[in-house]
Amino acid sequence: MAQPQPQPQTQIDGNTLVAKTLIRAGVTHMFGVVGIPVTSLATRSVSLGIRFIAFHNEQSAGYAASAYGYLTGKPGILLTVSGPGCVHGLAGLSNAAANGWPTVLISGSSDQSYSGRGDFQELDQVSVVKPFSKFSAKPGKISEIPGRVFDVLSRAGSGRPGGTYLDLPTDVLHQTISESDAEELIKSAEESLYSEEARVPDVAALEKAVAAIRAAERPLLVVGKGAAYARAEAEVKKLVELTGIPFLPTPMGKGLLPDNHELAATAARSLAIGKCDVAVVVGARLNWLLHFGEPPKWNKDVKFILIDICEEEIELRKPYLGLIGDAKKVLGMINEVIKDDPFCLGRDNPWVKSISSKVKDNVGKMELGLGKEVVPFNFMTPMKIIRDAILGVGSPAPVLVSEGANTMDVGRAVLPQMEPRTRLDAGTWGTMGVGLGYCIAAAVACPERLVVAVEGDSGFGFSAMEVETLVRYQLPVVIIVFNNGGVYGGDRRTPEEITGPHKGDPAPTSFVHEAKYHVMMEAFGGKGYLVKTPAELKSALDESFSARKPAVINVILDPYAGSESGRLEHKN
Repeated sequence: MAQPQPQPQTQIDGNTLVAKTLIRAGVTHMFGVVGIPVTSLATRSVSLGIRFIAFHNEQSAGYAASAYGYLTGKPGILLTVSGPGCVHGLAGLSNAAANGWPTVLISGSSDQSYSGRGDFQELDQVSVVKPFSKFSAKPGKISEIPGRVFDVLSRAGSGRPGGTYLDLPTDVLHQTISESDAEELIKSAEESLYSEEARVPDVAALEKAVAAIRAAERPLLVVGKGAAYARAEAEVKKLVELTGIPFLPTPMGKGLLPDNHELAATAARSLAIGKCDVAVVVGARLNWLLHFGEPPKWNKDVKFILIDICEEEIELRKPYLGLIGDAKKVLGMINEVIKDDPFCLGRDNPWVKSISSKVKDNVGKMELGLGKEVVPFNFMTPMKIIRDAILGVGSPAPVLVSEGANTMDVGRAVLPQMEPRTRLDAGTWGTMGVGLGYCIAAAVACPERLVVAVEGDSGFGFSAMEVETLVRYQLPVVIIVFNNGGVYGGDRRTPEEITGPHKGDPAPTSFVHEAKYHVMMEAFGGKGYLVKTPAELKSALDESFSARKPAVINVILDPYAGSESGRLEHKN
C-alpha cells in the first residue's frame, strides 16, 4: 500500500508575518501612508484585525501615532514607505522622543542585495533615525521578523517612553516561511520579550521627601504629562487631600485634578513658583516650560524633589532629592508614608490663603475681559463661548486639541480641563502642525469622547488636508479655526519696514484675508461654518457638538487681535 504523502505546508510572506506578530503583541491600530514596499503589509494587517488609518502625509500620521501612544499607554504605530517616507515620518518620531511618548516608526526599505547601488528610494534609514530613536532593529531575513517586532514595541514603552524604529527591507518582506514555523518564531519571540526592571525609591528617600514637604512653609506640587501618562490621577488627588498642598499642572498635566479645584494654582502661577520653598515635581522636566527651575522666576532657595522615571533626567537637574520610578507607584508610596503620620496645611494656612486669594483675583480679572463681547472678534470673546460649550458637554469631557501661538496660549488660561488626558497641544517641542493628527488619534483612542480642536489659522494650515481623513473615517471631530489672517495676525510691519524691490508682496506673517477654510471641509462632505458673531458661533457649536460629525468652524478674528507668542517674544 502506498504511503500517504505529506501535505505541503501553507507558506506566508514577510508582510503577513509582520502583521501576525503585531497582532500577537496586542497592536490594534496603525497610522500611516502606504506605497512601495508596504502596501501589502497594511492590507494584511487590516485583514487580520488591525485598524489602519490612512493619511495624506506621514508627518500628520506620525503625530497621530505619538499622541495615540500617550493616550493609550501602548506604542502608537506609524507605517511609511522607504526613503522620503521615512524622512517625513521623523516628524512623529522626534515628537515622541521629545515628549516621552511610546511610538514605533516602521518603514519599508530598499532591497538589501542592491545596497549602495542606488536602489529605489535607497537610504540608510537606521542611521537617519538614530537621533530620535531609543532603539532600532532591521531583520536581515524573514525568520528574524518576530523578534525584531517585539523588541521595538517593548523598548518603546520601557523606562522613559519614546520612539523606536523597525526597518523592513523589501526582500525580507517578499521571503516566505511555513505557517507552523512562523508560529514557533512568534511564540519564541513572545517568551523572550525584552523587559526593564522597574525601579522604586528606598524607604529612606521617601521619608526624606515627606519630611521636606512637612517642614515646608510654602510647598508646591507640580504635575506634568508624565504623571498623566502614568495614570497617576488617583495618587495625585490623594496626596493633595492628605497634605492640602497647592498644585500647578503643566499644560498637558491639566485635568489630573479639575482646573476648578480649590487648591489649583494655575491662575496664580507666578506667585506659586516664585515663592514656594519646596517643589515636588512629578512627571515634568525643569525645561523651558518651567523656566529651567531657575531664578528669577523661581525662588533661588527652592528645594526641588523630582519624581521621574528617568535617572539621567534627575542627574541632569541635580535636585535636592530625586526619586526614580513610575509616577503612580512613587506617589502611592509617598502617600503610604504620609498616611502613617498625617498632616494637612488647611484652608487657613497663610500660603494656601495667599494662593487662593491670587487665584480669585486673577480669575476675576479674566472673567471681566471674557464678559465683554467684542466684534470683530478678539481672542477672548470666542474663547468664552467655546469654554461654555465644552463645559456643557459634561462627562466624558471632550478631548481638547490646541495649537497656534495666541490661540494655544489664551486657550490654556480659558479652556477648562476637568478630566485627565483630555488636552493635547504643542508640547515639549512646541511643535506646530500636530493638530489634525492629534485629533484623529484622540478620536480613535477615545471613541466615547467628542474631539474639539481650537487652532490658529497658521497651525491649521500645516495639516488641513487631513480634514478629508476625518470625513473618510467619519470621526467625531470639530475643528475651530481662529482665522486672523496670518502668523500672529495679518501684516504687522511698520511703514519703514515696507521697502525694497518686493515691498508689494504680502508680509511674511500674513495669509489670504478671511480665507474660506470651512469650504475645504465642505468639499469632502463634512460640515462647514463661517462665523463672525457670537450668535453664529453659539449656533455652530451647538449644532456640531450635537451631530458629532466632522466639521470646521471658521471663526473670523480681527487681524490685529494677536501678538507674538507670550513668554518667547525675546527669542525672535
